[in-house]
Amino acid sequence: MERIVVGIDGSDGARRALEWGLHEAALRGAELHLVHAYPTPELVALPAVVTLPSDDELRAAAEEVIAEVLAEVGGSGDVPVTTTVMAGGAAAVMCELAKDASLMVVGARGLGGFRGLLLGSVTHQVVAHSPCPVVVAVPRDR
Repeated sequence: MERIVVGIDGSDGARRALEWGLHEAALRGAELHLVHAYPTPELVALPAVVTLPSDDELRAAAEEVIAEVLAEVGGSGDVPVTTTVMAGGAAAVMCELAKDASLMVVGARGLGGFRGLLLGSVTHQVVAHSPCPVVVAVPRDR
């Protein structure tokens, strides 16, 4: 069975990527692999006590992001779905998990702060370094 990797970050671009990926997976009889990468908090020496979220809390929040976006698009229907949440840089994590994938799908714009970019920085890195073909899903209004 083919496997299609979709990057999920909770953005409108990721929602569009998921919609496109679900449709393509249904056409190909493929499995959809939803991926969300989360950064690990870094502790800087501060003159105050800071409580950082645990890895379990970060992982649970990442799993919730995937569940919410999947629910927003109406679920997966008959398409088999697996998920991976992992600490690390989004592009590096997605490219690593796509090594044996048939296709990777990402949104044109994610949650980053560089609004003037046509592609988000993660999307740009994925397109440049992916081990498989990449589809960049753009919003319907473009």
